[in-house]
Amino acid sequence: MTIKAYETSGGKNLIIEYIEQLPDSEKITAYEIISEIEADGAVALKALNTRQLRGKLWEIKFSNNRIMYVVYDKDLIYFLHACQKQKGKAEKHDLELAISRAKRHGLKI
Repeated sequence: MTIKAYETSGGKNLIIEYIEQLPDSEKITAYEIISEIEADGAVALKALNTRQLRGKLWEIKFSNNRIMYVVYDKDLIYFLHACQKQKGKAEKHDLELAISRAKRHGLKI
């Protein structure tokens, strides 16, 4: 499965930037998750700690972090937002940001 991460109009990959600022153990976990998804696709997603947020918007939870994503088709997933997990459910601001980014890419939620 191919993973596309959200980039700003200037080309900054905000997902990778978020991962790179994490402590080493969490950074390793994030990159392992990415590798598993790229290698095993939907099978890997089912094995991870995921949760549906709204419509086609889902999240992967690891350590104290979330990566919000949309599965475009069987071969493509868009990582839209990464943030620190602060409560049991996604913060409204983070949820709205992920939805806004999805719409900019023409993805339906």
